[in-house]
This record gives sequence, C-alpha cells and structure tokens, in this order.
Amino acid sequence: MRLFLLLIAISLVCLGLQFEPLASQVNWHRYLINHGQWWRILTGNFTHTNFAHLGMNLAGLWVICFVFKPSAKSLLLCLLAVSVSIGVFNFFTSMNGYVGLSGALHGIFAYFATLEALQERKSSWLLVAGVMLKVTWEMTMGAAQSTSDMINAPVAVESHLIGALSGLVFALMLYLIKKKSQPLPHEQ
Repeated sequence: MRLFLLLIAISLVCLGLQFEPLASQVNWHRYLINHGQWWRILTGNFTHTNFAHLGMNLAGLWVICFVFKPSAKSLLLCLLAVSVSIGVFNFFTSMNGYVGLSGALHGIFAYFATLEALQERKSSWLLVAGVMLKVTWEMTMGAAQSTSDMINAPVAVESHLIGALSGLVFALMLYLIKKKSQPLPHEQ
C-alpha cells in the first residue's frame, strides 16, 4: 500500500510540475544551475516536455514497480539517487537543458534488475543486458524518431545512459556493502 501511495505522490508531483510557472522553475538548465539554482539538478527529472511525455514516463514508472515490487523506501531512495546522478553527470554532456523521468527510469530498472541478478535470480541478468543493449543502441544509432516526435524534443539518450549506469553502480555498491557486513561462515 505504501508503494501505491508513493507512486501516486510522484505522479501528482510530476503532473503539478507540468504547469507554469513551476515548469520553468524546475527544469534542468545548465546556465541557471551554474548561477546558483542547484535544485534543478534534481527537479529537472520531474517535469516533461508535454503530457504525452509525462504519460509515457509515468506509465513506465508504474510498470517497473509492478515488475520489481520494490519497497516504497527503496524506490524513493533509488529515484532520488539516480535523479541526482543524472543531474550532475549531464554537466559532462553537451546538453544545455533536460526534462523528463526517462533517465531515472533506466536507472531504476537497471538497479532493481541488477539487485535481483546478484541475489541469484539468474534470469534477471537478461534484464540487465537488455537495458544496457538498449542504451548502447540509442547511443550509437539514436533514439526512435517517433518518440522524438511524440515528446516534441530530441530524446536525451545521454541521460538514459547515465541513469542505467548509475542504477547498475548503485546496485553493485549496495550488494558489496551488504556482502562485506555479513559474517563469514567460519565466524558464526
């Protein structure tokens, strides 16, 4: 039930940030961040170019949560961590502006798929490989033109890559931290 409430809250925040004057106050904008508007590093992920973009991203979020069934706490922490990573690492791209949840969705998917795979659910390695192949395809061949047409903007494939890599790295870090904190069999 808590996950359902969190998903509703995220959806309502994203919906609210679609309207002016909020939308222009929260988008990721290189120049404005460089001039002290640091909140945009996080908040740019939660506004979208249009309602088709918003609907597509929110549907993706809900489907990912249906598939992986994370706790509300783990989803929120992962979403925030991946969103901040995207906001920071976008500075290493040529982007001047960014909006949308899709980079974070790639990160959330990669995070939960990697955790499952590391916890001995071998089939989840196919999910990890799938998301990495998708972002590799986008980086080399470009995103689907139909998607760009629908959202009225180029697809920020760099953010998809940053998100997916962030999710993968965060899952590996969590796994290694948990593994290190477990006593060895001869220590029990």
